[in-house]
Amino acid sequence: MNSAETLADQAYRYVRTAIADGELVAGEKVTERGMADRLSISPTPVREALRRLEIDGLIERIGPRTVQVAEIRDAAIDDLAEVEVGLRGLVARFAARHATAEQLDALDTVLDRADDLLILLKERRRQDRSTDRHLTELLDTMQEFNDTVSACAHNPVLVRMLEQSRVFSRSRRRELLLSRVAEDDTFGLERYTSHRALVRALRARDSVTAERLALEDAQGGLTALREGR
Repeated sequence: MNSAETLADQAYRYVRTAIADGELVAGEKVTERGMADRLSISPTPVREALRRLEIDGLIERIGPRTVQVAEIRDAAIDDLAEVEVGLRGLVARFAARHATAEQLDALDTVLDRADDLLILLKERRRQDRSTDRHLTELLDTMQEFNDTVSACAHNPVLVRMLEQSRVFSRSRRRELLLSRVAEDDTFGLERYTSHRALVRALRARDSVTAERLALEDAQGGLTALREGR
């Protein structure tokens, strides 16, 4: 668990991910005691987490100590997506102000690895060879890029808010990405070039451009994934 993350944060993230991944489905009942036992924590942080999830509209109260998973309407997902996109832009704005030279170099190194993987992927596809392992490596590399950008913000509270506002959990996002790439092997490549532009903006300390690029990338990515659900 992240050192800045409380037990309530942990419980919130666990339940939210379970809902996003379909482990907890609409109408399913959740009790404070049952969830506390599952997470090996006391009911108090679970109670706080469930209150937050109720405010988010992800669960509904049906008893003093019992809730059920709510039907997630498109409007609620739209609201959550707007929050996630906005926070990604804010992270990039902070990153432009606070990224260290070492972190910026690390971002370029990550993108260099991604470039090599893309070349290899295209070559293997041309030869009609399996690309599963290389695609997984590329997704891992791009997640490393995103995590490094978040670290550049030097704002753990903001990063925690971003993690908690994700429309899709990391595992669900990966599942959707793999599904879309299986349908279209060029999926997402039109946004890939924006990562180099983002690093240039971070190096220039251009917070306005960095935020704009991050907003466009986040909005485009979420829209594409939601269309493929």
